[in-house]
Amino acid sequence: MSAGVSTPVSAPVVRVGRIEGLRRRPVMLAFAGLALCALVLALGVALGSVGIPLADTVGVLLHRLFGWPAVSWPASTETIVFELRLPRVLTAMAVGVGLALAGATFQGLLRNPLADPYVLGTASGAALGAAVAMTVPLQMVVLGIGLVNVSAFVGASLAVAVVYRLARAGGLGSMTSVLLTGYAVGALLAAALALVMYLSGNSLRQIFVYLLGSFALSSWPQVLIGLPIITLGSTVILLRARVLNAMLLGEETAGHLGLDVNRQRLVLLGAATLVTAAAVAMSGLIGFVGLVVPHLVRLVVGPNARTLLPLSAIYGAAFLGAADLLARLPGELPVGVVTAVVGAPFFLYLLRRYRASYAL
Repeated sequence: MSAGVSTPVSAPVVRVGRIEGLRRRPVMLAFAGLALCALVLALGVALGSVGIPLADTVGVLLHRLFGWPAVSWPASTETIVFELRLPRVLTAMAVGVGLALAGATFQGLLRNPLADPYVLGTASGAALGAAVAMTVPLQMVVLGIGLVNVSAFVGASLAVAVVYRLARAGGLGSMTSVLLTGYAVGALLAAALALVMYLSGNSLRQIFVYLLGSFALSSWPQVLIGLPIITLGSTVILLRARVLNAMLLGEETAGHLGLDVNRQRLVLLGAATLVTAAAVAMSGLIGFVGLVVPHLVRLVVGPNARTLLPLSAIYGAAFLGAADLLARLPGELPVGVVTAVVGAPFFLYLLRRYRASYAL
């Protein structure tokens, strides 16, 4: 009798324990990710060609923020920590947040894990705008923002606007049609970029550096202008996590649920484009982050956008901040190269580890 009673009681206990574990997993991952971001921030500010003791690094930051403790470090240390490294690390982490959230948004809208933030021609538009600006003999800087940054932002925004307008003008309402239009426009812009590079002369090296991505020229004016834009777009995306979940069921099903599909799709596209344009204007073209970070998070916690989006933002910041540190230590390697070299093996490892529990 005892054996017969224990069997139906123990099974639900196991299932309840498993459900509770799954519910706790996103919270644990969030705390771990925030701790990782704090560690990356501290190491990114302390390490470099000139090493700064961690105690002095923390002291400089506390002194600038709260006025204490008393200054016990050289003036050069404060300049390196607060004026050079801190804005660079914050820029890298902000760009990581933007690219990861934009990638998760496009993957959800397209229901395709291979989509990335540049899927609608954003990269080609930004690269063309920046390349044209680099060939202009007169370079202007206003409030710390150069002509290259502005041109990249405008080029990325216009590229997506043209893609969406062409898709709607041709009667193509679905995201698949928008995607195909984006490929066509992106190819045309890439051809124009190749022509500009061919005619660029002495500006060719500068264009290549931009295409590979770099945070070497990051400054406080860039942070103060670019960070609010990324924050605005990211907030819009995060507040529409339920909408993105409905989109995962298909546009027709989402419409039957009472969702204004065209309006919500436009809002999500606009927000994702806004953060992507701001990111490429601040750093150049950095691949892999928006493609892989959301996908890795999805492998661990599933496709629910209410957990996927915030975790992607956290780990996107940590990943790109760490990649910039790795690029800086050997002597200013392109960040895009580091994200691919570091991220690809880890991505393949997780794919192999979770292939039994996740179907692509």
